[in-house]
Amino acid sequence: MDFSFTEEQEAVRDLGREIFSDHADHERIRESEASVEGIDRDLWDALGKANLLGLAVSEAHGGAGMGLSEAALLLTEQGRSVAQAPLLAHIVMAGMPIAEFGSDAQRKRYLPRAATGEVILTAALNEYAAVDPARPGVSAKADGEDWLLLGEKICVPAGHLAERILVPARTGDDTIGVFLLDPTTEGVTIERQEVTNHEAQARLVLTDARIDANDVLGDPRDGEAIVRFIEGRTAMGLCAIQVGVAEEALRRTAEYTGIRKQFGKALGSFQAVSLRAADAYIDIEAMRSTLWQALWRLEEGLPAGIEVGAAKWWGCRGGQRVVHTAQHLHGGIGSDIDYPIHRFFLWAKQVDLSLGGASAELAKLGALVARANAEA
Repeated sequence: MDFSFTEEQEAVRDLGREIFSDHADHERIRESEASVEGIDRDLWDALGKANLLGLAVSEAHGGAGMGLSEAALLLTEQGRSVAQAPLLAHIVMAGMPIAEFGSDAQRKRYLPRAATGEVILTAALNEYAAVDPARPGVSAKADGEDWLLLGEKICVPAGHLAERILVPARTGDDTIGVFLLDPTTEGVTIERQEVTNHEAQARLVLTDARIDANDVLGDPRDGEAIVRFIEGRTAMGLCAIQVGVAEEALRRTAEYTGIRKQFGKALGSFQAVSLRAADAYIDIEAMRSTLWQALWRLEEGLPAGIEVGAAKWWGCRGGQRVVHTAQHLHGGIGSDIDYPIHRFFLWAKQVDLSLGGASAELAKLGALVARANAEA
């Protein structure tokens, strides 16, 4: 069985790596982190011109007509660069569900401009009180053919820059819908947030924010499948970013320990150092293999709950172990925020938090395995 990538997938990976290398040095990343928007617009424009922002958009709407695998390869390259650009939100959390569940009018309205990067799209999955995005606290009340949204969402990636935000909301006691919110509409308050890795996100307060009937994604009373679609693919995107973060952190650590000398010898020649690095390499391979197993099952439409759970756990636990090793083996300089290695630690922690944390994911995974065994 051939597990290698296709020529088209390798081209996406290589092009993404080239663009990130050209636009994501330490100084530029620091400037984008400190900017009002919180993203590198030159990088964003370069990705748009290369049609990488339209990976999952059909060719009919100006995109590349690819899918989640190609998006994961691009996100891995972003993880290597730790560059500020809302790729996960734009391509996976918003672009893919609009392409999959949107009406013809919605696809024509949003996808061609999303493919070029003219507009930014995102989704609001997180709330303070609701752990499950398919059981949101935000509510939607019918008002004629329109809907009124009430509640609060937090940690919305690029929410302060987006033209549309996908918002899951309760439409009944046991029903939810997904709505394409215009953040400039009356009744929407946006507060900029900054998370662990300095990514700019947003808090949304919705006070009877009106949603036009044409901006409902799918059936407003049967939206759980859409939310699960977004949730699973977002998790895979985060795991892909974590693989890139961990790979580059370990590569830089190997380079550093090869030239840094202690007692007249390179640090990498000491057995304790090489063993730590070897353990980190094993963690990365486990992260990579569980990611692609889960991602393949999702793309094939196969049951993937256990596989997604395993990939998330490895993304949390393995990613944290690798960046802790990188920090440790860099010694005191690893704690200097003017030295680039610290940023990989921050990104790995942010991915860990976004995935839910290793302990929580292990508990969920155990429940899934127990249920599967009981049903077997």
